[in-house]
Amino acid sequence: MFAATDIVFEFIDPAKKPAVIAEASKLLAQVDLEYDSQIQTLLVGWHNDQLIACAGLDHNVIKCVAMLPSYQGCQLSLKLCEYIQKFAAKQGYNKLFLYTKPHNEVLFRQCGFYPLVTVPDTLVIMENTPVGIKRYCQQLSALKQDCQAGAIVMNANPFTRGHLYLVEQALKQVPWLYIFVVSEDASLFPTKVRYDLVCQGVQHLSRVSVILGSEYLISRATFPTYFLKTAQQIEQAYLAVDLLMFRNYIAPTLNITQRFVGTEPYSVVTSAYNQAMHKWLDSPTASTAPPIAVHELERLEIDGDAVSASRVRKLLAEKNYAAIENLVPPSTWSYLKNNDFSIS
Repeated sequence: MFAATDIVFEFIDPAKKPAVIAEASKLLAQVDLEYDSQIQTLLVGWHNDQLIACAGLDHNVIKCVAMLPSYQGCQLSLKLCEYIQKFAAKQGYNKLFLYTKPHNEVLFRQCGFYPLVTVPDTLVIMENTPVGIKRYCQQLSALKQDCQAGAIVMNANPFTRGHLYLVEQALKQVPWLYIFVVSEDASLFPTKVRYDLVCQGVQHLSRVSVILGSEYLISRATFPTYFLKTAQQIEQAYLAVDLLMFRNYIAPTLNITQRFVGTEPYSVVTSAYNQAMHKWLDSPTASTAPPIAVHELERLEIDGDAVSASRVRKLLAEKNYAAIENLVPPSTWSYLKNNDFSIS
């Protein structure tokens, strides 16, 4: 048995140390994991020139934590989590998430992580504080209205007449509506622009609150793939985590009992998301939190086609500006005209 103090730890840039990444990949394979190429920094532990432990950091998500089975009694997990949390704090990431298989939950609890959502037989998402989600819900509670409410979660890339139509139809069914704008900055239109366009697009409506999303609306960009073996498993797990986070924490805080989404005639991914909403939000057995009724509303059609942000982006790429004006509200059209899209 070796003590953790006998092990040399170092942080590496994966792009600069391909040989070390190859060694880490071999180690991960021994515990049925794969190296995640999204990792920005990798912490590795050496003993007698042998790589015996690793842990990766992708923004504020810890990934690929592994160690040789013969070293698992050395409190290596504690050391790995301690070092990588200190490193992350220096990069400005104090709140960290960790995804792992359910049977590892007890191990990471001992390292100071707390479970948020568990997808049975698949994964558990944990964070390094027992109060993070509570604080977020306390912030949300300041926006709570004294009534049952509905919700829409949208990327709005950009905000279209289709989005506006969905909002207007939802308002016919609920006394208040919360619109969550996804905060992940991985779209053609930056997060702030998307949020502002939604706010401007619905400012004439009453009984609406627009909320910028948080890290608790799970990011596809940092979602783990390293222990999920197929694209279908990855997609299903992502959807489950995202929807259970909403059902277990966000919806009860704001008394959200209904969620609205437009029908999806084009995107296979979005169509799968709509189906998953029924499974994880509607089903009384999917969570101990109250079920959320899911309403799929027919999309607005203009000129025989459903209005969608993807349609607007396609027309932008084609420089077909004449066709765009009819698909977006005046506030979005004004933004497009006055920014780097060369619309005249």
